[in-house]
Amino acid sequence: MSRLGFWSPSLARRLGAGAGVWVLAWAAMATLDGQVGQVGLAGLAMLLVLASALATLWWPMAVSLTVTALSVLGFNWWFVPPRHTFAVDLRQDALLLGGMLAVSWVVAAVVARQRQLAEQARRLALQADQLRQLGDALRDTDDPVEQARPLHATLAALLQTPPTLLVLRGTLPAQDDPAAALIVGEHDAHVLSGLWHCTRQAQAFGPGTGRHADLPEWYLPLRGRQAAFGALRVGFAALAPPGDGVRVQAQALCDQMGLALQRAQVRREAADAQRQAQLQGLRNALLAAISHDYRTPLAAIMGAASSLQEQGERLSPAQRQRFAQSIVDETVQLGRLTDNTLQLARLDSPEVQLLLDWESAEELVGSVLQRARRHDPTRRVRARLEPGLPLVRCDAILLTQLLDNLIDNALKYSPAEAPVELLVRRQGEHIVFAVRDRGPGIAPGWRERVFEVFQRGEFAPHGGQRRGAGVGLAVCRAIARAHGGELKLRPRGHGGTSFECWLPAAPPPTIEEGSSCA
Repeated sequence: MSRLGFWSPSLARRLGAGAGVWVLAWAAMATLDGQVGQVGLAGLAMLLVLASALATLWWPMAVSLTVTALSVLGFNWWFVPPRHTFAVDLRQDALLLGGMLAVSWVVAAVVARQRQLAEQARRLALQADQLRQLGDALRDTDDPVEQARPLHATLAALLQTPPTLLVLRGTLPAQDDPAAALIVGEHDAHVLSGLWHCTRQAQAFGPGTGRHADLPEWYLPLRGRQAAFGALRVGFAALAPPGDGVRVQAQALCDQMGLALQRAQVRREAADAQRQAQLQGLRNALLAAISHDYRTPLAAIMGAASSLQEQGERLSPAQRQRFAQSIVDETVQLGRLTDNTLQLARLDSPEVQLLLDWESAEELVGSVLQRARRHDPTRRVRARLEPGLPLVRCDAILLTQLLDNLIDNALKYSPAEAPVELLVRRQGEHIVFAVRDRGPGIAPGWRERVFEVFQRGEFAPHGGQRRGAGVGLAVCRAIARAHGGELKLRPRGHGGTSFECWLPAAPPPTIEEGSSCA
C-alpha cells in the first residue's frame, strides 16, 4: 500500500515491536507474581512503567497512552487486592495505581516527543541532503535540463509516487509546444495542459497552495526570479495528499531547478548579446577600414584616369603607360582588399563549408607563381618543393589566396633586390607551405598581433607608406584554421620572416580497381 494508506511493513514492524515489549512485561509480571513477598506490588508496577516507556519508542503516542491505561486496569484486576475485581481496598494501592498511570503517561509522552523531534531532525537532514545533491549536480553542468531525470527520481522518492516533470529547454514558447520542453513521467493531454498552465502562471495549484484546493493533485512551478521554467505534477487519486512539509520541500527542489534554468538562459542570452556586439563591432570596423583604405587606390585611379582623359594627347607614350600601369596596380590592390574582406566575413560564419578536393602542391604553387610574377615581373620569387609530396586535401581557391597574400606581403615588406621564397615540404603529419623573405622582420611584441584583424604592424612597406586594412594575415590564419591547420610566424636567422601554413596530411585517396584516373 502506498504512503497514503494506513498499513505498511514499517508500521507493522513498529507495532510488533511494541506489542512484544508488552507481552514480555506481562509475562515477567505473571512470573514474579508468586514472589510478591520478595518483589512487592511496587516492583511489579515498575515493570509496567518500563514497558510503557519502551513501547512508546515504536508506537504512536495515542496508542501507547491507551494501552498503558488498559494495562493499569489489568494490573488492578490481576495483582491488586482484592484480585479479579476493579475495587481497591487500601488507599496506598489506589495511590500506587494513580501514580503508576500518571508516571507511565508522562514517560510515554516524553519519549514520544523525543522520537518526534528525532524524526523531524532526520527528515530535515534528508531534505537538506536532497537540496545539496541537486545543487552540486546543477553547479557541475552547463545544461540544467540534463538534471531533469535525477530531479524526477528525487521527487519520486520524496513524494513516494512517480510525478510528471516538464522542463523548458529554452524560453517559454507562445503556444504549448512539446518540442520546447523535456517531459519526464507519465502524462496525458490533461496533465500536459495543467503543466503548461502552471508554467505560464508561475503559481502552485492544489491542496494547501491557496489555489484550486479541491484538485486531487499538485501543480508546482519551477520558479525563477520573474518566471517559471517548467512545472511538476503529482496526483493523489482518492488518497490524502502529503503534509505541507513535503510540499514545501518539493517546491524548494523545483525552485532550485528553476533558478538554474534561468541562470543558464541568462548565460545564453549574454553570450548571444556578446556575439552580436562582436559581430556589430567587426562590421563597423570593417566598414570604417574599407571606407578609409578604398580612398587611396580610388584616388590614384581617378587621378590617372583623369590625366589620361584630359591630357592624353599631350602626354608622352611613357607617361601614358605609367598612368595605365598605375590604374592596373591600384585596381589589383582594390580587388585583393575586396577578396580578403569578403573571405574574412565568410570564414567567420559558423556555417562555412569548404570546397575540399585533392590538389597537387606543384599545381597550386605554379598558379601562385604565375600571378606573382605577372604582378611584379622584376622581383625574384623562387619556389622549391620537396620531391614526392602527397596530394593536399584543400579548397584550392582559398589556399592560393592564402599564398597570394603571403607573397604580396613579402614583396611589399622586403627590399627590392631581396628574393622571396615559396617552399613546400612534408613535416611529420603535415604539409608545410612557407613564404620567406629578407625584410626587417617583426618585433616579438607584434608576432601574434599581426594575425589579428585591422592590425598592420609597426613597419611600413619598403619604400612606401603603410597600406591595407590589416585583414590579409587574419584571412590567411582563418583559411589555415578552416582546413584544420595553423598559420605560424617564424623569425629567420640573419633577418627576415617565414610565414608557414601547416596543413594536416590527410591519407591519400584510394583508387578502386577498374576505375580510371582523370
